Amino acid sequence: MSIKEQLDLNNIPKHIAIIMDGNGRWAKQQGVAARIFGHRNAINAVREAAEGCAEIGVDHLTLYAFSTENWGRPKEEVMALMELLVKTIREEAKTLEKNNIKLEALGEISALPARCQKELQETMDKTSKNTKMTLTLALNYSGRWEITEAANRLKKKVEEGQLTTEKITEEDFAKLLPSYPMPDPELLIRTSGEMRVSNYLLWQIAYTELFITPVLWPDFNREVLYEAIQSYQSRERRFGKVSAN
Repeated sequence: MSIKEQLDLNNIPKHIAIIMDGNGRWAKQQGVAARIFGHRNAINAVREAAEGCAEIGVDHLTLYAFSTENWGRPKEEVMALMELLVKTIREEAKTLEKNNIKLEALGEISALPARCQKELQETMDKTSKNTKMTLTLALNYSGRWEITEAANRLKKKVEEGQLTTEKITEEDFAKLLPSYPMPDPELLIRTSGEMRVSNYLLWQIAYTELFITPVLWPDFNREVLYEAIQSYQSRERRFGKVSAN
């Protein structure tokens, strides 16, 4: 029996977030010094993750595609990444349509090159009525940026008299996050074996289950996805409470 056949389809995470890591190391393993080689060969992994999640009933898949810290990489790599992003979004639009997947973006999108913004917006518009799953690309994103953005929105609402400072609840704050109303992820997958969350969805992953795999992102496929979900299904989610057993 395959891993997929062993999954409990009544206990599939509604939201899976992925830190796609290991493209540079993968390229080095192939004997290629340029990290962009790894990025180019990671497109199939994105397709495997998206189609695999949609097939088994995941409602939201969020991929960490480009962090605010990534601007610190060599300029040539960043520019090549942006060109690759434009090309990939354009070419994968048909795949999203075929699989009834809606595309959204999370991050400071206005700081991306104009061509990236254009391709992104066009694809989001084309897929806006799709209902099977929402694929969110975290672009020019960081968890600290998102929390700071929410704090600035909160300040503005208080100044405009829309909120009072007597008691601001978690719910009040969460509604001001740029990701709202995206639900918190139940499962966070990180490839390449690194044991950190890299400034990703910091508010949302308070009780998210983590799955770290040594697989480098270009080698990620449905089997690794199913392995992560199988691990998730084997755990008891207590949310800080005592075990029910």
